[in-house]
Amino acid sequence: MLAGSALSVAQAAEPDPFQIFAPLSYPQPVNLYHSGNGAPGPMAWKNRADYNIHVHVDPATHTLSGSETLTYTNNSPESLSTLWLQLDQNIYQQGSRGAYAAPQRLQDHTDGLIIEAVVLSADGKETPLTPLVSDTRMQVPLPQALPGKGGHLTLKVSWHYTIPAEWGGRTAFSQNQDGEMYEIAQFYPRMAVYDDQRGWDTAPYLGQEFYLDYGDFDYSVTVPKGFLVAGSGALTNPDAVLSVQEKARLAQAATSETRIMIRTPEDVQAIVHQPQTETQTWQFHMANTRRDIAFVASPTLLWDAARLNLPALEGSDSKNPAPRLAMSVYPAEAAEKWDRSTEYVKHAIEYFSGKWFPYPWPNAINVGGHGAAMEYPGIVFDGKEDAGAELFWVTTHELGHGWFPMIVGSNERRNAFMDEGFNTFIDVYASDHFNHGEFAPKHDVEFAPQTGHPADDIVPVLKDQAAPVLMTPADLISEKYRHSVTYFKGAYGLQLLREQILGADRFDRAFQHYIALWAFRHPTPSDFFRVMESEAGEDLSWFWRGWYFKNWGPDYRLKSVSYVNGNPVQGARVQVENKGWLPLPVVLAITWMDGSSARLTIPTETWSQRNTVTLQIPGKLAIRSAVLDPDHMIPDLNRSDNSFTVKLTAAHPAASSAAPAPTVQGAPAP
Repeated sequence: MLAGSALSVAQAAEPDPFQIFAPLSYPQPVNLYHSGNGAPGPMAWKNRADYNIHVHVDPATHTLSGSETLTYTNNSPESLSTLWLQLDQNIYQQGSRGAYAAPQRLQDHTDGLIIEAVVLSADGKETPLTPLVSDTRMQVPLPQALPGKGGHLTLKVSWHYTIPAEWGGRTAFSQNQDGEMYEIAQFYPRMAVYDDQRGWDTAPYLGQEFYLDYGDFDYSVTVPKGFLVAGSGALTNPDAVLSVQEKARLAQAATSETRIMIRTPEDVQAIVHQPQTETQTWQFHMANTRRDIAFVASPTLLWDAARLNLPALEGSDSKNPAPRLAMSVYPAEAAEKWDRSTEYVKHAIEYFSGKWFPYPWPNAINVGGHGAAMEYPGIVFDGKEDAGAELFWVTTHELGHGWFPMIVGSNERRNAFMDEGFNTFIDVYASDHFNHGEFAPKHDVEFAPQTGHPADDIVPVLKDQAAPVLMTPADLISEKYRHSVTYFKGAYGLQLLREQILGADRFDRAFQHYIALWAFRHPTPSDFFRVMESEAGEDLSWFWRGWYFKNWGPDYRLKSVSYVNGNPVQGARVQVENKGWLPLPVVLAITWMDGSSARLTIPTETWSQRNTVTLQIPGKLAIRSAVLDPDHMIPDLNRSDNSFTVKLTAAHPAASSAAPAPTVQGAPAP
């Protein structure tokens, strides 16, 4: 199931309808937690992790020290005798599993995350615990099992680590022209997920993606005075850390459709030339967030913002102020390249909210840094050298992760296409929508990278015998295929489903239903497949099998064109052959000798019992040409046999009812 080599051999053989259309057994069976229509079952549950975190960043030593109070709620039906936490910083240790799995990423090393203490707090008593650290995981045995169905406990953990330089990628410090900046993510011990699939999901962190539960965060960041801290959620102590001028500018931004500079180049120069010995503590609140939180800290950052046209948040997010803001922070050297960043942020959040599901967090921040191209709830890290279309695409993509996998909390470490593929899919339409298609079509490393035409650009991937299938776990997909399969093929599959199989109306309704059903939950691929079938009213097992479980593609041949009784007056016969194992609906375009034309769609069901079909085409004129998939809307593996031009013998440029029957010859069209 993990590689395409054997599948390519099968695809070269004559298609077998019994295999193509056979019933498909999904990996996840229907049970009390996962219903047959793809919805959460009647006994579905999810655990919860709430955090109160305090960290201190010391630029002199490039260290981060922290303490957290973690409240964990066990809503599962089972008691838990042990807890598992993730220590992502341990990937930088010499000898870590990640260092061996991806040595090109980890040329340098730190001591990893040093746990200072783990304490269980219950009934007014604090009990020190002895954790067992194994690579990027920490097991915490409990003195008494944590009951299920709502049992909860509180852990207090303290730690410190050395912040990597730029080679840290997703968590690092780097040098701007005016000083250092700290992009801090995956920086605290984070609860692993206990779910109905595997119990504790403790896959080690090898540098790919994550799987985390939902919860509320209150966190504070202590840094030297003059540093700007921008982080996930809402700043809850602005009076303590912002100047009167900055607060006034934020109030102006709250009513502005275009960006307002909150911290200007002049402000930055005044700050960086006044060394500080004092510190400031920035406090933030982030409600019902998946994955975690992240922040950037530096005295060198410019800051601009504009209003997000979204409803004010209520309920558990009452700490968050309204209106909500799109924001960008970036160093002075990126000012010209990043002057439209907040415009891109604003569009992405508002467009995705209106099209798919409302954005659930107060603000959205784009950070211009060393170029991690990485996403976290409410904040994304991009490259300060990005500009133009590339900046638009990367900003939209990273913010799109707010929907996949942050709102819809799939396990991206195991099912990468539900993260990168789904997100890249919604990015395609965001590119079409922005400013009358200014940056359309999306055409970058993530989607249609060669020509911008996905139906053509995906063909080499489908033909590559070594290419993995979409159902391959993320850690098993090499860098060579990460973008072409997980991103591009994952996104293009949904585009084919929307535009060629279901149509936009049925697809959009079903996809929106999937998002709403699984918002702030943990769906599996089987849940997605079932929702789309049930809500859209189609048996799509042939498509899931061919596109997701195998690397199959369509391949049609226009075999012949002839006339009934040799006379165009009586109509034509067009014979089409299916040579591919993924029989997508295909358009046949007919053009008659007088220039008139017509189109018909050959549905997938045509091939349920045969590989050749003869179509009766009415008309009184001779056919000039017949073409399959004239607009290149499906990834036909061999287009050389998709079209014919019809040549007439004698002088019959436009046969009529009175004309003698011409002799028809088929020849491939140029």
